Amino acid sequence: MDAEIDAGLSDFDIELRLLIEAIYLKFHYDFRGYAPASLKRRLRKAMERFGCRSLSQLQDRMLRDATVFPALMDYMTVQVSELFRDPSFFRALRQQVIPLLRTYPHIKIWVAGCSTGEEAYSMAILMREEGLLDRTLIYATDINLQALEAAQAGVYRLDRLAGFSENHRQSGGHSSLSDHYTAAYGNAVFDKSLRKNIVFSDHSLATDSVFAEVHLVSCRNVMIYFNRALQDRALGLFRDSLCRQGFLGLGSKESIRFSAHGDAFNELSQYDRIYQKRDNA
Repeated sequence: MDAEIDAGLSDFDIELRLLIEAIYLKFHYDFRGYAPASLKRRLRKAMERFGCRSLSQLQDRMLRDATVFPALMDYMTVQVSELFRDPSFFRALRQQVIPLLRTYPHIKIWVAGCSTGEEAYSMAILMREEGLLDRTLIYATDINLQALEAAQAGVYRLDRLAGFSENHRQSGGHSSLSDHYTAAYGNAVFDKSLRKNIVFSDHSLATDSVFAEVHLVSCRNVMIYFNRALQDRALGLFRDSLCRQGFLGLGSKESIRFSAHGDAFNELSQYDRIYQKRDNA
């Protein structure tokens, strides 16, 4: 940013830059490519949570108290998801993507930004219903280690299951969602048989590289929090990780239309934001 624009920064904007830089230097998490407006909203809530009057005070506590940063990560990263969120997306996968995935002896799926695991379990249930789970490996990644621990546990409040079940039904599910979990003490615990085909791991779309060749990437409602440069970086990772004619699923408010990597994909479903990698990509 040039000097003229810098001169118009508010104190809060300056403190935000310093906090993000401190997080990068101290903890090696890179939020410099995240959309500032979204970060500001979330960090104001974090200031209330920690009783801080300024971001500078929050930064000081973060650097001096080892317990603060893990809790702060819950504000820096968005942990909002559902099983079979946007059911039409999963219905489109069943109808347009699964028939092609069946042709592979082994299938690899990358759920990027998996949060607390809802998307990963949705994928596992879908693949089980389609008779493909035994030959499927799902990589579920996120930068929030606490969220990954919750995802690996596969435990969700029972009062959320009605919404999950309705999403599953609308997605074209072939079974009852209750076939895939056990209810106890107000919680639903998803089957270990689902988790054995999911690898949960930390991975940053801002700093890390491609780690595997996959047939499907699902990264939904993650890039809306990125600036354009970071969106392009993430899409470049997805392009490079996808096998020939592999598939990419994005969130309903996300698109590759103006990306530097848009020419690498054909649009398979405009409404459901599903794309297929071109042969010459």
